[in-house]
Amino acid sequence: MHRTFKPILPTHNKLLQQRWDNAYYEEHRRRLASAAPTIDSKTPRTYMHLHMKLKRLQADEERLATVERDNRILLGKMSTIMKKQGVIDNQNSYEYKSLNREKRLRELLVVAKENEQIAKRISNKKPLYDHEQWDRDWVANQQYMDQIAAYPKDWWKPENQSRSLSANVKGRSKSASYSSRSQVTSGTKRSESKASRKSKASGSRERQESQRLRGVESVKKVKGLGIGNEEACNCSRDEYEELQRTEDRR
Repeated sequence: MHRTFKPILPTHNKLLQQRWDNAYYEEHRRRLASAAPTIDSKTPRTYMHLHMKLKRLQADEERLATVERDNRILLGKMSTIMKKQGVIDNQNSYEYKSLNREKRLRELLVVAKENEQIAKRISNKKPLYDHEQWDRDWVANQQYMDQIAAYPKDWWKPENQSRSLSANVKGRSKSASYSSRSQVTSGTKRSESKASRKSKASGSRERQESQRLRGVESVKKVKGLGIGNEEACNCSRDEYEELQRTEDRR
């Protein structure tokens, strides 16, 4: 029973339906076999010029040919040296010849003559500036600078310090003589005023000392007489107390 044809849809003749279904299935299989794929999954094509690289092969062949040629030349030279037993001919019999030597000599003579004429004109030309006058002006300017400068020229150098010291001493002596001459009258007046002040001060000190001595003697007399007041010494209370203190200290 399981091998019998069982149609999907109901039919009135199973034999015909089986033949039709088989025909449809074969047609379907044939179409599937002949159907073209939507995505090309085949291997890409191979290009010979990308694998062979003929240009590189050609360059390698040319390089090898050059090396072969150089080796052949070197081998020929070595064989020649071996035959001649190392004899080297280094003589050069070629003579240098110039086709325009005469022309260059004539041009050189013309240039030398022109240079000579230019040098003669320069030497005969009078200068526009007088360098001797420049030297004289420079010397004068140096003198003016030395006159207005606060310190002599190159005063910081050791060999010039002794000279500057001697010059300063001379200048100070001269200035001192000039100032002494100008201040003679003022000095005399000042000395006279100082002497008068000293004499007055000495006179006042002598008077004060005489008064103090008289007060001391009066205090002694008062103590000898037994009188203890200021009337005996004819002085004020303060003066009397001061005299007593000085006498006690002695």
